[in-house]
Amino acid sequence: MAEADITIYLAAPRGFCAGVDRAIKIVDMALEKWGPPVYVRHDIVHNRYVVDDLRSKGAVFVEELDECPDDRPVIFSAHGVPKSVPAEANRRNLIYVDATCPLVSKVHIEAARHHGNGLQMIMVGHAGHPETLGTMGQLPDGEILLVETVEDVAHVEPRDPDKLAYITQTTLSVDDTAEIVAALKARFPSIAGPHKEDICYAATNRQAAVKAIAPKIDALLVLGAPNSSNSSRLVEVGRTAGCKHAQLLQRAVDIDWRSIEGARSIGLTAGASAPEILVNEVLDAFRERFSVTVEAVETAIENVEFKVPRVLRDAA
Repeated sequence: MAEADITIYLAAPRGFCAGVDRAIKIVDMALEKWGPPVYVRHDIVHNRYVVDDLRSKGAVFVEELDECPDDRPVIFSAHGVPKSVPAEANRRNLIYVDATCPLVSKVHIEAARHHGNGLQMIMVGHAGHPETLGTMGQLPDGEILLVETVEDVAHVEPRDPDKLAYITQTTLSVDDTAEIVAALKARFPSIAGPHKEDICYAATNRQAAVKAIAPKIDALLVLGAPNSSNSSRLVEVGRTAGCKHAQLLQRAVDIDWRSIEGARSIGLTAGASAPEILVNEVLDAFRERFSVTVEAVETAIENVEFKVPRVLRDAA
C-alpha cells in the first residue's frame, strides 16, 4: 500500500558518460574477440554493479600487471595509468587495450606539452585516486605537484614560480576547483592553464542538474560508488546548493528510509559510472511505499560518443 504522495525530481543528465560507456564496451568487445578470461587492471569504472556484471562474463579484475598471465589480454581502466604500466606490458609482450577516457588522455597530453615547454605542473586532484596517479605518472617524479585544497596552494613549493602550468582531475567539483585555480593564479600570476577546462562535460552537466533540483527537494539521493569521485562530488554539490540531506547509494537496498521520513520531494541522480537500471530500481522501491510522481529536470542534452580502439572494431 502506498503511504503518501511523493514527488521525485529526476535529474538529467545523469548516469553513464561517454568515457564510461566506451570503457564497458571495450571489455565486452575484448571478451567477444579473445574469449574469457580477459584481465582488467583496476576496476574498469567505479561501480560495483558494472564490475560484477563484467566479472560474470569472464573479466578478471586485478590491481597490478604482475597478477596477469602472459598469454591473456589485459585492459587498462577508464581512469588512466602511469606510463610505467604500458611500458611493462610492452616488455612482457602482453596484448593490451587502453580504455583510458579520451578526456583524461587530453589532460595527459597537456601535461606532456607543458613539460616539453620547460614548465613544472601543478595538478588539482585527490591524492590516491587512480586518475591522479595515472596523470602524475605521465611525467618524471617531481614534475607534477599535487594540491587538493585552497590551503594547499599556500604551501606548494615549485622549482620556479614563473615556469608553471596547472591541470586538474576531470571529476572534481566545478565550484571548488574554480576557487583553487583562483588561488593558484593569485599566487602564481604567470601560471599557464589548459586551452579548455579539464573537468569533463559529464561532471559539469551532472553537477548543474543537481543545482537545478536542489531548491525543490527535501532530500537528494545519488546513485554511485563510495570510491567514485564524480558521484561523491554530486552529494557535496547538493548540500552546498541547499539540500542538507544528500545520500550516496550503491543500490536501492541502501536507502536510509528513516532519514528521509516526512520528505515529500526527493531528488534522484546517478554518477557517471552508474547504469540506468539502478535508477529504475530506486524508483520501483519508492513506488512500493508511496504514490509517486516523477518529474524530469533536464539542464543539458548530451550526444558525445567516443570510438573504441581500432583493434576491437572488427568485434562490433
